Amino acid sequence: MALACGGFSCSKNALTALNMLYILVAFLLIGVAGYSKASSIITSLAIISGIIACGVFLLLLAIVGLIGAIKHHQVLLFFYMVILFLLFLMQFAIACACLAINSDQKKQLAMQGWSRSKGDNLKAKTQSYFNCCGLVKHDDPMPGMDRPPCDQLPCCMDLLEAERPHYCGGKNMSHQELEEACPVCWELLEPKMTSALKATGGVGLFFSFSEFIGVWLTVRYRNQKDPRANPSAFL
Repeated sequence: MALACGGFSCSKNALTALNMLYILVAFLLIGVAGYSKASSIITSLAIISGIIACGVFLLLLAIVGLIGAIKHHQVLLFFYMVILFLLFLMQFAIACACLAINSDQKKQLAMQGWSRSKGDNLKAKTQSYFNCCGLVKHDDPMPGMDRPPCDQLPCCMDLLEAERPHYCGGKNMSHQELEEACPVCWELLEPKMTSALKATGGVGLFFSFSEFIGVWLTVRYRNQKDPRANPSAFL
């Protein structure tokens, strides 16, 4: 039976294809957010973790949606529709938060991640990765803002013994000379965080609208009759 687009078969195929797209989107969200979180090194960004959670949840939900679309299962489609709408709201809010965060808030997040790091392993890894010394200051007196030794970093090792600043194991130098020897990590970390948040927020925001389309399509599909079923039964 040939049906124009907008009929039962068209809605079924569209919803099936949309859920297959959701599976790809879920892996994309998890991948982009996971890379963004890893590239931030010392920051445990809850908003990026939220995008990862949305991706995992969308993957599971897409599988439920596929089953519901293929079988025209009313109960599955109802719960799929409700949960997908809630996921749309959550993902939209988190994506907007990723894009709206300002420089001071990013700095506070980085400082929290630094101060909450247990031991010096993660701090030393950050300093080694970025070739920097200290987070915001070379010697920060604030609790939890201490740093591992910097004397083995390339930025210190490249200097002669007599030219090394005090944090490299040599004599004291002026503030300008300190900055030229080894930058603080925040100067190098901020662009990474900004890039990570923009990428994660942009992907999350773009694909959140496809979820709203999925809700609309599911509502429409649930209210259509299956032509292969009993014509007098409204499924």
